[in-house]
Amino acid sequence: MFPNPSNMGHPPFPPKHQQQSNFFNKHPLNIPSTLLSHQQIVDNLYNYQNADGNLATIPAVTLEPIAYGNGSPVHIYDAPTPFQGRKRLRERSVPHNVKRQRFHSHHPETTVVNQGVSLPAERRYSFPVSVQSLHIPRNLEPDFTGWVSPLQDSFFLDPIETTLPEAKDKLSQQVLDLFQACQQQTCDLNRKELCRTELQREIQRIFPQSRLFLVGSSLNGFGTRTSDGDLCLVVKEEPVNQKTEASGMLSLIQKLFITRLCNYIDRPQLIRAKVPIVRFRDKVRQVFCSNCVEFDLNVNNIVGIRNTFLLRAYAYIENRVRPLVLVVKKWASFHEINDASRGTLNSYSLVLMVLHYLQTLPEPILPSLQKIYPESFDPTMQLHLVHRVPRTIPPYLSKNGSSLGDLLIGFFKYYATEFDWNRQMISVREAKAIPRPDGTEWRNKFICVE
Repeated sequence: MFPNPSNMGHPPFPPKHQQQSNFFNKHPLNIPSTLLSHQQIVDNLYNYQNADGNLATIPAVTLEPIAYGNGSPVHIYDAPTPFQGRKRLRERSVPHNVKRQRFHSHHPETTVVNQGVSLPAERRYSFPVSVQSLHIPRNLEPDFTGWVSPLQDSFFLDPIETTLPEAKDKLSQQVLDLFQACQQQTCDLNRKELCRTELQREIQRIFPQSRLFLVGSSLNGFGTRTSDGDLCLVVKEEPVNQKTEASGMLSLIQKLFITRLCNYIDRPQLIRAKVPIVRFRDKVRQVFCSNCVEFDLNVNNIVGIRNTFLLRAYAYIENRVRPLVLVVKKWASFHEINDASRGTLNSYSLVLMVLHYLQTLPEPILPSLQKIYPESFDPTMQLHLVHRVPRTIPPYLSKNGSSLGDLLIGFFKYYATEFDWNRQMISVREAKAIPRPDGTEWRNKFICVE
């Protein structure tokens, strides 16, 4: 499933003398939280120095607190962290034409759904520029048949309250400490959502019926304070040709970012991969955040939206899932095997590996949600309904009382000594290892994940 790396047979582990350091001691367990008020954030966003060194002459804007689904106001905070880890290499060391790692399934009907919706006009604000509709060449004009309907209401995920498992041993306590220090905070998610809302409003000047979704680790429950923001622009609920139609739309969006939003979007780059993306940074919030957010924007990768909320359902049905996934992701980053551009594991594959392991224990900690709730993960479900799915899945009560420390050790043991990499494929859908397919796309691959 993975492209064979150039150093075949030589995983990019550090030399043995560099592997002696304690993994847990290399991560901060006490993150200071210097919080800014909502109004301070708003004031700062509109009173910063531009590239010419002059204060932007922009009218003062006062925002109401953003109302979420439960009606309670959520304020925007900013809590900088000293943790500097990144899951992607910087631009100077990674060629932008490298193809991003993709996962394929011979059961495409098993993926799942959800979305993010724009805030009403009175509760959202945009970049303070006048953007005129860009000229769309006739050969790039998308077919409006089947476009998504205009958004009606504001939408954002209600936070899911969970209790952490009890730590009865030192290793379990270290896992919990790392999880609490590194998990994505509400302020991190709010900052990404604010950027998504602004960008959606500007992009709708070019594609009026489009919707911009925040997807991936930012919403699936497995995000960290350094997670990038993945965005999916949906122009119609039908497949689009990624090489032609999607690339053309992204070219227009890149032009919008460069010509009209250059004071607010930093370094927008069009990367023509199997699924093309525009990669950029949010320059405004970068000024005030020690951990600036890098965004990847794709067009109509609807499977990614559905999978975001499938993983979110798994993340919250058992309170040991999220801490275990986070520590495995951090371990992989620490050993430099969490970078798809270098032929190693991406975060999505690591999450699926942990879920599969928890499903295959003698006393499982997780079931197959796709089998138990097929109607909730129907791939034909409309996108505006998918965000409700995680709320409909009740907690899973497992008889397995293993500690986080025991589960972490068991994870490594399972994949080192029990899983047959030559004959088996990891399947969360089936909650078991299934025979490795013999199709051409699966040949000469080291690891197969459905």
